Amino acid sequence: MKRRSIEITVLALIGAGFAVAQTATPQKPLMSDQVFKNVRALKGIPLDDFMETMGLISAALSFDCSDCHTNAGTDKVDWAADTPRKVIARTMIGMVATINKNNFQGREAVTCWTCHRNRDKPLVTPVFETIYGEPTLAPDDVIVSNPGLPSPESILDRFIQASGGAQRLAGLTSIDATGTSAGFGGFGGGGAVEIAAKAPDKRATIILFKAETGRGDQIRTYDGTAGWVRTPLNVVGEYQLIGGDLDGARFDAQLSFPGQIKQILTNLKTGSPTTISDLPVSHSQAAVQANAAGGKTYTVDVVQGNGPRGLLVTLYFDKTTGLLARELRYSVTPIGRVPTEIDFADYRDVNGIKLPFRISYVWLDGRDSIILSDIKTNVSIDEAKFGRPAPLKK
Repeated sequence: MKRRSIEITVLALIGAGFAVAQTATPQKPLMSDQVFKNVRALKGIPLDDFMETMGLISAALSFDCSDCHTNAGTDKVDWAADTPRKVIARTMIGMVATINKNNFQGREAVTCWTCHRNRDKPLVTPVFETIYGEPTLAPDDVIVSNPGLPSPESILDRFIQASGGAQRLAGLTSIDATGTSAGFGGFGGGGAVEIAAKAPDKRATIILFKAETGRGDQIRTYDGTAGWVRTPLNVVGEYQLIGGDLDGARFDAQLSFPGQIKQILTNLKTGSPTTISDLPVSHSQAAVQANAAGGKTYTVDVVQGNGPRGLLVTLYFDKTTGLLARELRYSVTPIGRVPTEIDFADYRDVNGIKLPFRISYVWLDGRDSIILSDIKTNVSIDEAKFGRPAPLKK
């Protein structure tokens, strides 16, 4: 399998074989074909959903930009050019949509991943090593509730109690945390992190890198209504969220305040207990071994529900402590669900409330691990931090 560098995969998300159109400062959220040229199969969808879709295609085929676009990764790339693989990709998107429409009442039962599974060409013939080897049991996105399991409400109540209790959590009005970001493979040399949150639903994650790295800052904000993203090496620069990523940003902001977890989730159900393990944040073999040595496997209770606008969210709670170990949420694109996984560890007492000092992110474009060194609660936070990121300094 290819080891894709983050420089390439970031471009795979937003390039997708399309040149950037005129990018004047947007006054309102833009759709895919308002930002990129030569958009056909994915025309007229929110920009954040468009970029997630490109990431899903890249992950399904184990491709990076250069596999479909000549000179990708250089200043001579022509994103708008119709290369043979890009033309095939359009056909495949249409095929998937037709299969789902004609056979599954329009539900996304079949996606690129269904057949490709990290290969450019789907397997046709059974592989004996797979048939007779140790099976890989990947859980379904939507879990089936078992009546014999504890109620989801009881698991959430235990989490609230373990986090500090309902009364103390009700008094939590803001969080301001600082630390460092490891980045995927240490790319960029790490960054200085600030995570700010204000009840009930505002949050900003600001990662600042040293100028000499040339990486640029990484900022994600949500002000209770609108969300913004500025990511390094992004040909768009920054963009406003209006699709599935907006729902994810809203849920993460709400989950920053554990006392309201039962109010922000609907259609609750309990899944079968399972185990989860920390994922390494680097693709280098040395880092994988180091992470594995210091990682942890958790036996967890599983609760699934719906967040904003029906966002599918699965939460994993450590059976030993009752604390949240993992959040797995799915945004919806025209070709399938896009997962985002967030792990929480190293919980410490902060003014009577248990908060995680290690937060690891895994998404289709890479990984990041944030190590917090200080968390303050109920402090004043400038409202400007939750809005559109400040203009880049020239």
